[in-house]
This record gives sequence, C-alpha cells and structure tokens, in this order.
Amino acid sequence: MGGMKRLIERRYILRRNMMAIIGICLSVYFSYHLVAGHRGYFRLMALENQMVERQVELAELQIERAEIETKVKMMRPGSIDRDLLEERIRYVLGYHAPDEVVLIQSSNKQL
Repeated sequence: MGGMKRLIERRYILRRNMMAIIGICLSVYFSYHLVAGHRGYFRLMALENQMVERQVELAELQIERAEIETKVKMMRPGSIDRDLLEERIRYVLGYHAPDEVVLIQSSNKQL
C-alpha cells in the first residue's frame, strides 16, 4: 500500500507542476530559435555584415564607373583630351619614346 501512495503523490506533483514544465520547455525552444534560428539574431548579424560588404563593393564600382564615364566623355569628338589620346595610343599600339623606360606589370599577384 505504501508504494501505491507514493505513486499517487508523484502523479499529483507532476500534474501540479505540468504547466511550469511546459512553460520551461517552450521558453527553451523559442529562445533557441530567437538566437540561432533561420531568422534569429546570428542570421541577422550575418546579413548585416553581408550588407556592409555589398555597400563597400557598390561604392567601389560607382567610383570605377565614374572614372570610365569621365574617360569616355573626354574621348568624344570635339572634346578629345590629347593626354588621354596619347595614353590610349601608347597602350593599344605599344608605342613608347626612345628615352622612356617601360615597366611591365605582371598580372600574377604573389604573396
């Protein structure tokens, strides 16, 4: 009879604390997903870092585009910049003056 009484007491304690146990389990579940889930804090930080990298890349590309647009504008008929024209002729045709020193930069970057 003593064993049956203990079993009834355990069931009573379990029923009495069931809401607290469920609450703790739900809290752990949602806390995990809040921090490490697909839309959690760590994912948010990774996306913000990616956004900053893309903004830097965009700024660099905008600068490069502005430089190219300036060069194109200077090569249009009626507004040809003689220095730019000479630079392009030397680059495309490989011309250089006899007293100039030509340095060839390799495309391989070794660390």
